[in-house]
Amino acid sequence: MDGEELTEQETALYDRQIRVWGADAQRRLSKAHILVYGMKGTVAEFCKNIVLAGVGSLTLVDDRVATEESLAANFLIPPDENVYGGKTLAELCCDSLKDFNPMVRVLVEKGDLLSFGVDFYSKFDVVVVCCSSLATKKLINDKCRKLSKRVAFYTVDCKDSCGEIFVDLQLHRYSKKKLEETIECELNYSSFEEAISVPWRTLPRRASKVYFAMRVLESFEEAEGRKPGEISADDLPCVLKLKKELCESQSLNESHIPDGLLERLVTNGREFPPVCAIIGGILGQEVIKAISGKGDPLKNFFFFDAMDGKGVIEDVSSSNTGS
Repeated sequence: MDGEELTEQETALYDRQIRVWGADAQRRLSKAHILVYGMKGTVAEFCKNIVLAGVGSLTLVDDRVATEESLAANFLIPPDENVYGGKTLAELCCDSLKDFNPMVRVLVEKGDLLSFGVDFYSKFDVVVVCCSSLATKKLINDKCRKLSKRVAFYTVDCKDSCGEIFVDLQLHRYSKKKLEETIECELNYSSFEEAISVPWRTLPRRASKVYFAMRVLESFEEAEGRKPGEISADDLPCVLKLKKELCESQSLNESHIPDGLLERLVTNGREFPPVCAIIGGILGQEVIKAISGKGDPLKNFFFFDAMDGKGVIEDVSSSNTGS
């Protein structure tokens, strides 16, 4: 596969991109296969970016039907309900994405992501999971890691004005330019389960508050048997109680997870479209880096909070903790 050259049509269409990251990176991108689960607004932005960039194929999985809430942040869903015709979110988004770049194969896979065997994931180079339970993230990441080929794994979530990206590239080798020289680099990543198992007290004192808040919400949903995002203002007292318990068990000062932040995420957990655009754009850049093997990829969490306008990278792994 690596030896295949770009066609004349691809070279013409992606001329501007080739000038930026080179023909080799574009060739790798055009042969890559990406799987996406959970057609939320953030993922819609990512899919648009990766389709325009010229990925080989994009497979969408989301059997849910469109609702008024899904319309709010997902621009791929047509506003005219008459075109729905019983179509799933994945099917509606697939129809829209095909118009962005006819050279990219956009497909839909029906079924529960958890029911797919390990071999199913071997067809892909990148797996992106959105709006999923703690158990789902762990299991899909584990299935990707069991393959003989390396499959890059990402989770992405956006609640209110906050967004989070997690990256697992396993053992990733890449090159980057330093002055006139090209340097070969290597990074070793933790799995999602390994990363969130790192004791909170060992993390840097300035670690992102969004990281801790997201873990509290995941733990609450898991303990209560809720679906991802199935949380409301009525749950706030119980969420704050759980926060207190987790901080005590993890020997973390409660000030690291402000009540105001949790209140924002609980009472208005819907996606905020401008944040979707930022998180989806960064995720697209990171996937292109991973596929092309060029440029420093983020390791291993990225957080954004529109309230302070800051994007923060945190390396949460057992080999990189400190005070």
